[in-house]
Amino acid sequence: MDIRKIKKLIEMVENSSISEIEITEEEGTIRINRALSTPSAPPPTTPNTSFSAPIETSWSAPKPETDQSPALPEGTVIESPMVGTFYRAPSPGATPFTEVGKTIKPGETVCIVEAMKILNQIEAEVGGTIKAVLVEDGEPVEFGQPLFIVD
Repeated sequence: MDIRKIKKLIEMVENSSISEIEITEEEGTIRINRALSTPSAPPPTTPNTSFSAPIETSWSAPKPETDQSPALPEGTVIESPMVGTFYRAPSPGATPFTEVGKTIKPGETVCIVEAMKILNQIEAEVGGTIKAVLVEDGEPVEFGQPLFIVD
């Protein structure tokens, strides 16, 4: 959508009594909301009865942990420095940066974490032998989540 059209739409919303407009064209969709100078009451909420299954949210209560997790080898943990998607190799089908049993040096790239379409190379802070890879290729990771164990 042309920037001149967007500016014209903004002017139209500012000079009218409408508070929101949404336009869909081939190039995409644009929604313009006008901020009101006085706070208004939130819209009334009505229960949505169209869903037959409960909706699971990310803030739901944590599930109880069980003691059936496999024992991890002793060593130093390399954690994810950010939230993103974990990749073991620089591209699909390429050789992974590291494998179990491989010796690494501090500063060596051990994986990639993609965050917001940016590929971030994760470097080892310690040297040693990779004892375990704790995340599968292509899985989402959280900040501070263990990725590797090095001894």
